[in-house]
Amino acid sequence: MTLDCTILIPARLASTRLPGKPLADLGGLPMIVRVAQRCATAGARDVVVATDAPEVAAACAAHGVRVVLTRADHATGSDRLAEACELLGLDGDDIVVNVQGDEPLIDVALIAACAQGLLRQPDCVMSTAAHAIDSVEEFVNPNVVKVVCDAAGRALYFSRAPLPWWRDGNADGITALPTTPAPLRHIGIYGYRAGFLRRFPALSASPIEQVESLEQLRVLWHGERIAVHVSDTRPGPGVDTPEDLERVRRHFE
Repeated sequence: MTLDCTILIPARLASTRLPGKPLADLGGLPMIVRVAQRCATAGARDVVVATDAPEVAAACAAHGVRVVLTRADHATGSDRLAEACELLGLDGDDIVVNVQGDEPLIDVALIAACAQGLLRQPDCVMSTAAHAIDSVEEFVNPNVVKVVCDAAGRALYFSRAPLPWWRDGNADGITALPTTPAPLRHIGIYGYRAGFLRRFPALSASPIEQVESLEQLRVLWHGERIAVHVSDTRPGPGVDTPEDLERVRRHFE
């Protein structure tokens, strides 16, 4: 079955913790190629890497991965994706799923869920995913982004703070998790309507986005809606550090 969406994979060579990450070797292939091959198993209409680095573009082309070369001055990955939509000539209603270039073990079911979430909820311009938090340590960790949803499964708010706040249970400190509703950890995969993605860079940054350092809050600030798929499983590990890279290498070896 063909998934009616385009998967876009932004990739840049600059990385403070892991320079040259898209070209890191994973079992004989560059990481960006592994990510694209994994995404191809989702059955999407198209899988395209968007990069500003000729070296990444050459690696993709050498392994039959479609690629577009974007400008190098984009402030965010969303800006790069918006340019890629223009280069690919996508219509406003076309669905785009953004998969990060450091997710070679991504669960392809999440890709389908993000695309289908937009098909099911026409009032949403974006979609994303989350899974249940099962430990207090994760709940209070500011590096773990939480999302709170409404009755229709649309995002109300994203935060680094422990949300929802259990007023009665947390009166003497956070020692247990709230149960209704259960706290959700945000998973960093996004679906977009291409028309919204093209106009997203023109939206002004919001105060809540800046204080939380969470770009998706700009969408809510401007009155748009984000559909949230709640997954039963945790996503596969991404690659942010040299230790992550060695762990994922062992998987491919």
